[in-house]
Amino acid sequence: MALALGEGGGSRLRRQLESGGFAACEYVKQLSQQSDGDRDLQEHRQRIQALSEETAQSLKRNVYQNYRQFIETAREISYLESEMYQLSHILTEQKGIMEAVTQALLLQADRDDPALGARRAATTDPFLPLSAKEAAASEEGRHRTLTTLLEKVEGCRDLLPESPGKYLVYNGDLVEYDADHMAQIQRVHAFLMNDCLLVATALPNRRGAYRYDALYPLDGLAVVNVKDNPPMKDMFKLLMFPESRIFQAENAKIKKEWLEVLEETKRNRVLSEKRRLEQEALPRPTPAPPESTNPFEEDENEEEEEPSAEEEVVDLSLEWIQELPEDLDVCIAQRDFEGAVDLLDKLNEYLADKPMSQPVKELRAKVDERVRQLTDVLVFELSPDRSLRGGPRATRRAVSQLIRLGQSTKACELFLKNRAAAVQTAIRQLRIEGATLLYIHKLCHVFFTSLLETAREFETDFAGNNGCYSAFVVWARSSMRMFVDAFSKQVFDSKESLSTAAECVKVAKDHCKQLSEIGLDLTFIIHALLVKDIKGALQSYKDIIIEATKHRNSEEMWRKMNLMTPEALGKLKEEMRSCGVGNFDQYTGDDCWVNLSYTVVAFTKQTMAFLEEALKLYFPELHMVLLESLVEIILVAVQHVDYSLRCEQDPEKKAFIRQNASFLYETVLPVVEKRFEEGVGKPAKQLQDLRNASRLMRVNPESTTSVV
Repeated sequence: MALALGEGGGSRLRRQLESGGFAACEYVKQLSQQSDGDRDLQEHRQRIQALSEETAQSLKRNVYQNYRQFIETAREISYLESEMYQLSHILTEQKGIMEAVTQALLLQADRDDPALGARRAATTDPFLPLSAKEAAASEEGRHRTLTTLLEKVEGCRDLLPESPGKYLVYNGDLVEYDADHMAQIQRVHAFLMNDCLLVATALPNRRGAYRYDALYPLDGLAVVNVKDNPPMKDMFKLLMFPESRIFQAENAKIKKEWLEVLEETKRNRVLSEKRRLEQEALPRPTPAPPESTNPFEEDENEEEEEPSAEEEVVDLSLEWIQELPEDLDVCIAQRDFEGAVDLLDKLNEYLADKPMSQPVKELRAKVDERVRQLTDVLVFELSPDRSLRGGPRATRRAVSQLIRLGQSTKACELFLKNRAAAVQTAIRQLRIEGATLLYIHKLCHVFFTSLLETAREFETDFAGNNGCYSAFVVWARSSMRMFVDAFSKQVFDSKESLSTAAECVKVAKDHCKQLSEIGLDLTFIIHALLVKDIKGALQSYKDIIIEATKHRNSEEMWRKMNLMTPEALGKLKEEMRSCGVGNFDQYTGDDCWVNLSYTVVAFTKQTMAFLEEALKLYFPELHMVLLESLVEIILVAVQHVDYSLRCEQDPEKKAFIRQNASFLYETVLPVVEKRFEEGVGKPAKQLQDLRNASRLMRVNPESTTSVV
């Protein structure tokens, strides 16, 4: 071959294809000119194909290797980031400890040498860090700063009254972002005071002037650092139930200052509150009462002093009690509902046998506000607006915590509303199939499975609340009504056949019986809700049978049936046996003849089919409807036979009519009566009277028209 390649041909070809000046068109043109034929080109193509596959495999190995290295690098970066966060937290704590120690030493030195403290206050730099400014700022300077703030911000003078203990700690410009879409909303100016945070918006036409926007007490404020995710960086979040706001600082340094000063101010607020409660808890010396000459006043004073001496002082200086409101805020913000309720139980247990003093009332007021917030969050968790996935167990967490808070009635109401919305959504999402029975199977499975799961979860959650079970029964009845509406719309409104309707009702009854496993029987409810539609279906099908029977009667020739083939005769015998007519053989003749009229045979099959389907739908409320429908159908046939027997003049045909009448009275009516009694459980006097009568209606013998 002209282009035979040796062992080094593959490497030469690879170098040629990898060269920078490689031109595919020129290469193919040159290859075609040098080739000896088609076979040479095919072999060269195979070599290029093999080289391509080898390159692809090599590329896959390199990608896989680089991917593994990327995963390992990302894992190492994650570990390093975690360590850096821990290190930053440790440094922040160390800084706070050092500042607290420095402040304590300065205060101790000022107490030891007042003159030195006065000189230090006089020479304090106004631009020292926050802790130094707090130690050195005088009461007059703080008051002047707060007055300036009230002058700059419109609309806050009434909401932020001047008080001796209130002063400005920190302030600065921030940019607010939407918490959901991270879109910029507005520029604001925040003023942090020792007990609250004021947020104001800048007035567009006045430089340095602001308008009041919001005021948040520090007791109910939680600060959360937002991790940088470029281009969103230098952000932090403020949590104030039930809302949250995200702000962006000018740079990372200012963001850090905001986080530190907010945390430090909150700590100082807690410490000052703790000292105030400790001072209030200390017993105060009572002034000596003025001497009195009234001898009875001394006895009254002794009686009044006895209970005050016995009054117990409640110790609210414990650390966990001081931090309880803030801990509750954190638990609510982090959705730690169990932790919040545990804290409330701990407080209630501690104060169970304590007197209701003024400090206890103030603490109770703060805690009650958090309880309302927690209740609102739990109520929102159970609202139908939330996701309904997860089944009834998804609501157990919120329900159990509401019950622990003493809100059993509200928990029961919200749980049942949630489950009603879930069941309704599941029914609406069902696809309406072409086959009605298939749709009903799916509908019953979805509804009764949801009802059973809800009942079991209700029994688990409200095991100790017997008063809630009546609410569940009411809910089950309303849910059953919703199910029956969907059921009837598909089965009865669409005019399905009686056999299809009977099968659908049987499926619903079978599923309903499954609820008896948990002691819940709703069969009577489904009967009461379906009775109207079933009555309508029975009467409609009865009218169809009567019209068909009258039509056949009008064309009756009173002739024997000839089925032509033994197979057809055998099929008819089998149908009659399935209808309950066991002695049908005595009415068959030679070959394929049947000694009965086609009208009577068709009437027998149609009537027995109606009875079988109606018994599947039967329950006591339908007894008279079914019985009256059967009597009306049978009367049409026997009246026609009676009329034909009196009007016919041909002796041979008259004998044949008598044979058909005998079949109706002696075979068909007893079978109907027996099957009705088996299905219902008691005999029907109307059917007995109908069978025992020789003639069901007296007709004028001279009449030649039917009265049916």
